[in-house]
Amino acid sequence: MPKPKILTRLIGQLEAKGMSAGQATAVAISSLRKSGNLKANSIEPTKQGIARGNMTPGERAKDRAHKESGRPMSDYKYNAKTNKATLKK
Repeated sequence: MPKPKILTRLIGQLEAKGMSAGQATAVAISSLRKSGNLKANSIEPTKQGIARGNMTPGERAKDRAHKESGRPMSDYKYNAKTNKATLKK
């Protein structure tokens, strides 16, 4: 079974921050299980995990900002360097 897209992406981000491959994999799996993106005791994605895995990084960042503020996703722009969404001016 191939790794879910969201797991592959998070492992890559953690490795880019200097974690070893094994440590990054363990942290990513634990984090994604806790957030409900992976099923318990498995790397099989939940429906939410599949949906978020199919989103672009920008869409995920805008979605996080939207959920936190309650403002529409269209009010945000994505910054790829910081992987964050900020309000448009």
